[in-house]
Amino acid sequence: MHNPPLIGKRLFLLDMDGTIYLDEQLFDGTVDFLRYVREIGGKYLFLTNNSSRSVSAYIEKMHRLGIATEKDDFLTSVDALILYLNANGYREKLLYAFGTASFREQLSDAGFRITDQLRDDVQALVCGFDTELTFRKLEDACILLNRGVDFIAANPDWVCPTWYGYVPDCGSVCEMLFRATGRRPRFIGKPQPEMALLAMERYGFSKKETLLIGDRVYTDIACGIRAGIDAALVLSGESTMKDVEDNPEKPTHIYESIRTLLNDLTGERQI
Repeated sequence: MHNPPLIGKRLFLLDMDGTIYLDEQLFDGTVDFLRYVREIGGKYLFLTNNSSRSVSAYIEKMHRLGIATEKDDFLTSVDALILYLNANGYREKLLYAFGTASFREQLSDAGFRITDQLRDDVQALVCGFDTELTFRKLEDACILLNRGVDFIAANPDWVCPTWYGYVPDCGSVCEMLFRATGRRPRFIGKPQPEMALLAMERYGFSKKETLLIGDRVYTDIACGIRAGIDAALVLSGESTMKDVEDNPEKPTHIYESIRTLLNDLTGERQI
């Protein structure tokens, strides 16, 4: 594939699932890519829409895969959700946390009043990617949405990749709730630009120095484009070339994998 040259990139915003690994399988080129970024004095940051697990769980997973990371290497959709809730007056409101135990714990640790029980004083339904989904949660959500509570979701992803294919992610569950109640959420996380903008602000890199890398056109690539930065699609995960054709927000670069992207960065471009 012919791509414009990657010149001057020093901050790399990396999606994880489908971009650098799939389940417990690290993709070829990932370790070499991270080493390259360190060698040029750059910075990589892992941006993920997966709201089912905490940063500490990601650190443990990366350790299993042979990559040493620390808390500051990650920015998640739950981080973006917490920023949104703080900025929009939800600090004192009771939130029904529709998600995993880890999701609830992260919101509670951030100082929010949360519950996973149906209560009359709930003021907002906050959804994440729920790998512990039950019908009771779906029923509670429908009751709350029919009452008119605020509806906020951590991420709009339709599916999450696994070794055997895909499973429904937060966006799919929210679509199910919409079909039942007519209510759609305010989605946080990618494709909204806040995660990318926050990363650049936090680490002091310009838009020209920044590259977002991911496997989803409608979240990863759209996030980069909306943030005004270059976005590289890798075809190792969910999106295909047909998705590129069908989506109005186009990647500035397309690669088969993180390995071929690295080849471009190091001057080993394969024509």
